[in-house]
Amino acid sequence: NNVALITLNRPERRNAINQALLVGLYDAIDEVARNAEIKAAIITGAGKSFCSGIDLATIGTDNLFDPRGDGSDFPDVIGACRKPIIGAVNGHAITGGFEIALNCDFLIASELAQFADTHARVGIHPGWGMTQLLQQAVGQRMARQMSFTCQPIDAQQALRLRLVNEVVPPAELIPRAKAIAAEICAGRPEMLATMKRLIEFRNNATLEAAYANERRGFKEFILKHLKK
Repeated sequence: NNVALITLNRPERRNAINQALLVGLYDAIDEVARNAEIKAAIITGAGKSFCSGIDLATIGTDNLFDPRGDGSDFPDVIGACRKPIIGAVNGHAITGGFEIALNCDFLIASELAQFADTHARVGIHPGWGMTQLLQQAVGQRMARQMSFTCQPIDAQQALRLRLVNEVVPPAELIPRAKAIAAEICAGRPEMLATMKRLIEFRNNATLEAAYANERRGFKEFILKHLKK
């Protein structure tokens, strides 16, 4: 029904990130971007975790920053996809796994979800947007507390902090994400992409500049349709 379900699938390692997982994830997101039949996507994890972060056993052996050898890193791949991507967080979203979630357009969480930034504890430099996307989501002071203490927050805390949009029972997570995706698919693809672009424009602009950008687009839209 025009929705792609992307599942991180190393449940025996709590879906920890290795090169093979990244290649599969990048290829799946590229397929979402390329395939005109797909209008929205959901990213989730197999088993009891969303993603526990980098598999420490692969550091020094796996290429985690250019896994396909094409120069593309995770923010490049997901940023190039102009279709809505929902994160359906079913369990632990830790460090790099938390960053995967933060790069989604928005998050729906299971009651069993937990979020933690442990970069400072494990001694790994963040690289997929943790220091920027987390403070954008929860505010700078709370982001500092989460990143400095490395302590997890549960689903209800995440909801209060507006990190996630909804919290549902575990069995309802994927059905609810699919229901939201179906509502998204009812929109016109070209305007969904426009809405996403306009919202993201605000990340690097003042309110006045973002408002002016929207108005310019509206004028262009009107002139284009008048010509028809």
